[in-house]
Order: sequence, then structure tokens, then C-alpha cells
Amino acid sequence: MAIYHLEAKMVSRGAGRSAVAAAAYLSCSRMLNEYDGVQHDYTRKQGLGWRQVFLPATAPAEWQDRETLWNAVEETETANDSRLAREFVAALPIELSREEQIQLLQDFIKEQFVADGMCADAAIHDPYPPGHNPHAHILLTVRPLDEKGKWQYKTEKEYLCVKDGEERGFTAAEFKQAQTDGWEKQYQYKVGKKKVYMAPSAAQAQGYERVSKYPKSTKYGRQNPITERWNSDEQLVLWRAAWADVANRYLERTGHEERIDHRSHAERGLLERPTVHEGVVARAMEKKGIISERFELNRQIKADNALLRELRGQVKKLAQAVKDTIPALAEAMENLRKNLLLFCYQLGYLRKGKERLNISPNTLRPALTQYNQLAKDIRDKTKERRSLLSEKKALSAVHVFRHRELAAKIAALTEDLEELRSEKNLLLASLAYTEEDAADKFPKDIVAMEQSLKRLEEQEQKYSAELDAALNEYAGLREQAHGFDPVLLYEAKQAIRPDKEQEAESRAQEVYGEKYNPLLMFDSKKVVSRMLHEDMERQAVRRMVRQAQKEQQISNKGKRKDQGRDVR
Repeated sequence: MAIYHLEAKMVSRGAGRSAVAAAAYLSCSRMLNEYDGVQHDYTRKQGLGWRQVFLPATAPAEWQDRETLWNAVEETETANDSRLAREFVAALPIELSREEQIQLLQDFIKEQFVADGMCADAAIHDPYPPGHNPHAHILLTVRPLDEKGKWQYKTEKEYLCVKDGEERGFTAAEFKQAQTDGWEKQYQYKVGKKKVYMAPSAAQAQGYERVSKYPKSTKYGRQNPITERWNSDEQLVLWRAAWADVANRYLERTGHEERIDHRSHAERGLLERPTVHEGVVARAMEKKGIISERFELNRQIKADNALLRELRGQVKKLAQAVKDTIPALAEAMENLRKNLLLFCYQLGYLRKGKERLNISPNTLRPALTQYNQLAKDIRDKTKERRSLLSEKKALSAVHVFRHRELAAKIAALTEDLEELRSEKNLLLASLAYTEEDAADKFPKDIVAMEQSLKRLEEQEQKYSAELDAALNEYAGLREQAHGFDPVLLYEAKQAIRPDKEQEAESRAQEVYGEKYNPLLMFDSKKVVSRMLHEDMERQAVRRMVRQAQKEQQISNKGKRKDQGRDVR
């Protein structure tokens, strides 16, 4: 079923990544990073379903080539720890066809990113087995473009200036006007043994010596307002909501009932740390009226056992009573039939729960195996990457080709690690686990489900035995009925049956509360009818009635003939 997952992360040199490597990886292509001369080749990577570059109207047309686009990004960012790109990994609804998934993704990218001035490079990955875990990678530029298609600044240096004891920040362009208004930059001056920032006019008046040529400024400068908005938590929330909106729009458009929700569990009024019973598997079970919570299961079993004891006692009393009239026998038989309805409802409810619960361990065990393998692969590749980094650091600069070889291997491992972490996060999201809970709760939940399944199987055996006993008692009452008129007995039973069925429904509602299922009660009536061969009984009674009517007609005809002879 459709799940919500939209993971956001930055591609930065500080984390050992490059925009070119990330783009080559998502597109399964070969690309040269001109910044460091490293060739990234992912043409053998499997699972690529689709890829496309999206550009705003002001972007240069040659950037449609992703290698040109991301090398332009790499060239602009000169710092060793530069943020190069923003990446989203989104789970695609498996209910949609590949064409629908592509259209969904295109709409989302155009509406949320390209329309806001970003360049986007997107791909759909659908690793083996296909259709099991389709997801999208979206790589976005982090600098706005001006109207001429040139990169704007991310941040601009902001000088902290003073005037009449007040301090205020100005960019270089703003300072030209501020200076005419009397604002001065601040520099460090030596005051005794201390270094103090002050305006040159104040320092000269005191005869202080300037010790630095760099004026006082804010630590990170002033962000471009567009970049600042893109980097804000508020914008991330809007993007998350937009992904849910467009996905739900396509699910509704294509006739699917499933919907996704971007809100956290706390925002939706759910538990902060949901167990698997409260996650996707359980919610699917819950929709079908199946017990999903361990404590709820225990409570329901206690309630079922109490009802079982009640019915068992009633069956014995009904069987032991001597029925010497048609109304009394009909009452006893319909009361016992009412109990049979409740027995069948219990068994039906139980079997549905067991059936659905049995799916969960069968689903979770392969998921646990997959999770453990992903965790192992992440550990192994992290260890390998760490080893290569150490080797590269210790290697002399003269070994240029070995440096590039190591850089290519490190970059490949870095992108592999990012993909593995995304796969792990997607897996956890599909089962409503958190990273913190997964390793510990995965196996515990499986054990708990298997224990619950065992209890349900034990209950099923017990209820089946009681149902068989009740059927035997009903057969005994039928033996008592041989001396009575079957038509009159049938009519007496039919007269009180609706009330007895209503009593059964009311008792089931009382025991099961909100979990009561009218359709299951309807099915129980059909099962009891088959067990008691009520169709055969109804047909037999109809034959008897028709035969009696025929005989009556013959008798009446004979009487009329006799009357005619008497008249003559």
C-alpha cells in the first residue's frame, strides 16, 4: 500500500560527496567531474526506471545535459565544504503505473522547484524485484538564477558598522549609501593589552594602532532571501505537504482509495513511537476488523471465553430439558440455533484475525532479513570507505593517478552508502518503524505476533469443539421432534426466529463493541443454515404443505361428487 516517505538531505563536499557523482549515480550514467578530474561510471547500475532534467526558463539551454549542468555547479562552488545540491528521496505509490508515477513526479518537480527557479535532475529507481520499492531521486540546485541565467550569491558579506553608538549590518552595496549617512566600518585596534573593534574616527582620536585590515562582519554573512527561504524549516514542511497532496491527487484520479499523510504521528494524534502493530500492516488489519494490539487480543480472548462459558451452560440446559409441546420445542431449538450463530461468529472473527495475523510474520521476516542485510552492507561499505580515506590521506601528492583512483572509489562508496541508507529508511517507513526502534523491535514484534497466532489457534480448536458439541445437542432436539407435526414445528420456529437472531446480534455487539462486524454475522447465518440443512428442511416442509393441499383438494372434490349424488 502507498506509504509516505520524503527524505531530504544535502550534497556537500564537507560530507565527501560531489554533485556530479550524485547525478551520475541517480541517472546510471558516466560523468567526468571537472572540479577534481574524477570519472564517475555507474552505467552498470541496475534498477533505473526513468530520468529527466528540468530547467527554469532563465537557465542556459546547454544545461539540459546533466554533466554540463552539474559541472557548472561544481565550478561555482569553490569552498572545500560547499553545499552543492539538495536531494530528495521519495517513495512512489505502488498503486500507480509507471507512466502515472512519472506524471506525478513531473508535476511535483515543475510546481514546487522549477517554478521557483531551481534546476532539477530526477530519476526513478526500482530495484529488484521491480514494483516492490519504486522511489524517486530528485537533485536540486541550491543557488537562484538571475534573469540572465547567472548564479546568484548564496550569502553576501555583511559589515557591522557603527553610528552614534548603534551597530547595524550592511552589505557592500548598502554601505555606499550608509557611509554618506555617517556609518563607519569597525576594525580591530590595540587598546592596552586588548584588541577592540571601533570606528577609525574614534580610534584616531585616541591614537590607537589598527592591528587588522579586515573590518568587523557577521559570521556567516547575509543570506540571499531566496536561498534563506529554500533552507528554512518552514519551506521543508511545505514541500512535504505538497508531495502528499500531489500523490493523493493522483491516487484519487486513478480510482485508488489509499491516501498518504505527511504529518508526524504526534500531529496526527498517534503514538510518537508506533510499534508495527500500529503501523501499516496493523492499519490494514484494523480496516478489516482484525485484532492488532496484543493487549486488545488478550482482552478479546477473555471476553470470548466468558461468552463461551455462558453458551456452553445454556446448551446443556436446553438439551436436558424435556420438551413435550411444539412451542416449547421450537423455543429450545431456536435458542440453541441462536447460540450456534454466536459460536460461528466467534470462529469467523477468530479465523479472519488468524489469517491476517499470519500475514504479518510472513511479511516481517523477509523485511527483517532485508534490514539486517542493508545494515551489514552499510557497515561494510563504511569500513571500506574509511580505509580508503586513510590511504588517500597518507598518500603523497605526487601519486596523482592513485589519488584519482582512490577518489573515484570513495565517491562510488559514498553514493552507494547514500542509496543503502535511503533503502533502509524506505523499508522502515513502509513498516512504521523508527531507526531507533528497528533493530530491537523488529524481532520482538515477530515473536509477539507468532505468540498471538499460537493463542488464536488454541482458541480456534476450543471453539470448534464447542460448536461440534452444540450441533450434537441440536441433533438430539431433532430426535425429540419426530413425534410432532414437522410443518407446525417449522412454522413455530419461523415465527420466533427473527427475535432470536436479533438477540444473537445484540449479544455479539455487546461482546465485540466497535469491532462488531455485521457482514461477519450475515456470513454466520449462512454457515449455520448450511450446518442445519435448513434449505432441505424448508423444501421438505413445502412438499408436505403442497401434498396436504393436494390431498385436501382431492378430498373436497370427492365430497362435492357425493353431495351431487345425494341431490339426485
